Amino acid sequence: MELAPRLHTARTCIRFAGEADAPELLRYRVANRAHFAPWEPLRDESYFTLEHCVQAIAEGRERARLDRGYPLFVFDRGDRELLATFHLANVVRGAFQACHLGYGMAERAQGQGIMHEALQAGLAWTFGVLDLHRVMANYMPCNERSARLLVRLGFEREGYAKRYLQIAGAWEDHVLTARVRPEEP
Repeated sequence: MELAPRLHTARTCIRFAGEADAPELLRYRVANRAHFAPWEPLRDESYFTLEHCVQAIAEGRERARLDRGYPLFVFDRGDRELLATFHLANVVRGAFQACHLGYGMAERAQGQGIMHEALQAGLAWTFGVLDLHRVMANYMPCNERSARLLVRLGFEREGYAKRYLQIAGAWEDHVLTARVRPEEP
């Protein structure tokens, strides 16, 4: 299995991060701290340190090596500025062949179609190289931007989970969606 994808779209370079990317990850986290706060778990101050970024990158690479998760970083086409991240988490093999998709986009890059572009490439890699059958993505009902993105990517609503995840210190309901690998003709 290809451990280190390097996917290119018209405006992005998508890849795993290395230790040398830790300062850019830290810059991305700090610059978008307030922007991400309503959509993420509460973050300890240590999350916003270089040491935590180095550790997160190393742990992500280990999860990928073990085929448990794939944290992918979306850089600009020149591979310098981190614009977004997405993570294929909780990979389950066997009869299920599925994972959960989580993602985040820098505030300054929103509204340009970059996340859609990056996830299209990422999903093609997921269904192709990783040979997964199902990708699940869940969002808070108030997150209309995520709802629209997932519909455009071909995700279908499968359910509604009460108090599903603890986000910003409160248990939040989530809409459950999934996309199944297209069948070959």
